Amino acid sequence: MKLGFFTMPIHPLDKDWRSCLREDREAFILADALGFVEGCVGEHATDKAENITSCALFIATLVEATKNVRLGTGTVNMPNSHPAAVASQIAMLDHLLDGRFNFGISPGGLLSDAEIFGTLDQDRTAMFVEAIDLVLDIWKSEPPYKLKGEHWTITTERTMIPEIGQGYVGKPLQQPHPPIIVTAVAPFSKGLISAAARGWEPISANFLLPQWVASHWPKYVEGCEQGGRAADPQNWRVAKSIFVADDLNTAKEYALGPDSPYRYYYKQIVTKMKKSGRANLFKSDQSMSDGEVTLDSVLDDLVIWGTPDKVADDILAFRETTGDFGTLLYAGKDWADRELSRRSMILLAESVLPTVNAAIR
Repeated sequence: MKLGFFTMPIHPLDKDWRSCLREDREAFILADALGFVEGCVGEHATDKAENITSCALFIATLVEATKNVRLGTGTVNMPNSHPAAVASQIAMLDHLLDGRFNFGISPGGLLSDAEIFGTLDQDRTAMFVEAIDLVLDIWKSEPPYKLKGEHWTITTERTMIPEIGQGYVGKPLQQPHPPIIVTAVAPFSKGLISAAARGWEPISANFLLPQWVASHWPKYVEGCEQGGRAADPQNWRVAKSIFVADDLNTAKEYALGPDSPYRYYYKQIVTKMKKSGRANLFKSDQSMSDGEVTLDSVLDDLVIWGTPDKVADDILAFRETTGDFGTLLYAGKDWADRELSRRSMILLAESVLPTVNAAIR
């Protein structure tokens, strides 16, 4: 098992934005120093708590600050941007990172983002598919571009000046394109089938019950079979909320207590999911009412916490439910206590992961 980092950071509403961004950058720099193989970051334009507004722009600030970790958009919310803008900006980012870049994409799940960009009442899944198809078409074709979809038309026919390079969109360094990653946020996600058939790789979100995470693997296998390739567990990434401390009481209080950043994180997530009719993610029995989904039950089901030995045992038990996967993505939270938050990542990398891998072997 490899170790990665995934964050859609949810910060207190009154926390200084500069402090949030410095803290989020520090987490990626620490992950790089600890040998995390990759790290990805989400984006939202209209959320005061989830206040990274552009994952590509944020990653660009880490180009020189990190050395080995592959950095990824987690995700570019495709319907919110013009495909030509995405194609040109992501190609440049791939070059800035010298190819250590993963291209995470999605339709975007925050309804206030959809409203502000004018897509709330549109078929955002269809827009997502069209947008990524247009990006890939731009990268594999030569100008002048002659691409037309239902939502966007892309051309430079009228203004191209080939002798000076006008009308040309740059191509990414990794060919034919950077690895494309999609995040599965629903039980038995059908989107994984078509994604895997196209050669894309999955992340299972950290707010899914273990049994719903397990439901993703058969869908990924089905998609790989359609695409004529073998399904390799090493290509499956699973995000998980984890906190590790040197003593059990500290771990329990920081993970579950009244002032816990993990409690705050899931309070935000549960509120959003209930409002958007997606509380089923937290239900082991789909006949449960939304009222039966409590914050305490969600924390009990979704957060692994404890000393290194306990966390290693719990990760192995989680893996027994989900099946084998290649990369465990440590889900970032607000650093309510900087030293405890840093210590958690250090213990995970230096104590927990070796124990887990020894048991797997």
